[in-house]
Amino acid sequence: MTNLSVNIAGLEFKNPVTTASGTFGYGEEFHDFMDVGRLGGIFVKAITGSNREGNAYPRMAETPSGMLNSVGLQNKGVDHFVKEIYPRINSFDTNIIVNVSGSTVEEYVQVAEKINELDKIPAIELNISCPNVKEGGMAFGTMPAMSMEVTRVVREVYKKVLMVKLSPNVTSITDIAKAVVDGGADALTLINTLLGIAIDAENRRPVLSTISGGLSGPAIKPVALRMVWQVCKAVHVPVIGLGGIMNATDAIEFLLAGATAIQVGTANFIDPTISEKIIVGIEDYILKHDVKDINELIGALKTD
Repeated sequence: MTNLSVNIAGLEFKNPVTTASGTFGYGEEFHDFMDVGRLGGIFVKAITGSNREGNAYPRMAETPSGMLNSVGLQNKGVDHFVKEIYPRINSFDTNIIVNVSGSTVEEYVQVAEKINELDKIPAIELNISCPNVKEGGMAFGTMPAMSMEVTRVVREVYKKVLMVKLSPNVTSITDIAKAVVDGGADALTLINTLLGIAIDAENRRPVLSTISGGLSGPAIKPVALRMVWQVCKAVHVPVIGLGGIMNATDAIEFLLAGATAIQVGTANFIDPTISEKIIVGIEDYILKHDVKDINELIGALKTD
């Protein structure tokens, strides 16, 4: 028997395949397509302190080899999640991880404290790519000091596994990663989307209502692989890699670059069963290559 399980900061995953926040809803939306219990984990859509309507439409645009989105963290707030969503999903036979977001440090703390009380949520993913209102809209995750501070404050109130999702829109991803680990992160997730713009040449206007949005999909995979590889060499905590993973081969590449697990994102919009297919593809790969333990592949990239 081949071992597919991986461990992230003491949290066991039955396999390294998880789904990215914002692309898989709360998991229940995919019941008609697949057995969500097959997954290593589900990262549910972002939760904020209060209700957010999100950005005006249009807020999604197809691009060559990817898509742009500026949904704007649409959700009904943490209290709604606790009362209405959590009771419906807490019996899933997989790790349910909540993506926590906010506009201020205080909002991050508020959400983290409430999620900390939920027995069946073993971890949160701190999304520090969102604007910091007190700093004029600058994202927390673009500067090491700000990244470390928001992580440190949340670490003080959150007692389970703390993962932090990093933005690629920075000068040095390794500096941000080190700062977040110093702040108390147990694991890192990278990368979030790259900033981009789509333009309607006929109307001479931006396609998105917000002008710019986050680019995801196959187009960003080389950048994501490079950043995962760099960060895995720079810090000593587990990394979850994502960015353009469309099949099992893509997933294996992230593991070889050093990621302990992966997230499937944009591909869910194309094929709602793709994450399950990726698990099967990984199984085929390790059998073909006579790998006894999936952990043998983590960081096994040969560079000499």
